[in-house]
Amino acid sequence: MNKLKERWGINSNWQIIVIFIVFAITGSTASYIGKPILNYLNITSEGLGTFGYWFLRILLLFIVYQFLLVGFGWLFGQHKFFWAFEKKMLHRLRLIKNKYE
Repeated sequence: MNKLKERWGINSNWQIIVIFIVFAITGSTASYIGKPILNYLNITSEGLGTFGYWFLRILLLFIVYQFLLVGFGWLFGQHKFFWAFEKKMLHRLRLIKNKYE
């Protein structure tokens, strides 16, 4: 646990528990709301084929996950951690130039 706290720059075990809870809730929520969003947009596997449907669903899940992660992080009082985590991830994906932007 100490290595994880040091790597993430956090102080308490309670903070780690809250962060894990936020990751779990965010992943579950993003997965749960993905299908209804596609249904609302009238995107089905019959219309696009299996590959196209799953490609769009995973892309949508990725985008929704980013917003939910920061949102749930804010609700649980960990906005600073998740905002830094988000910037680091977007920097690694080369979607932003500087991770400190």
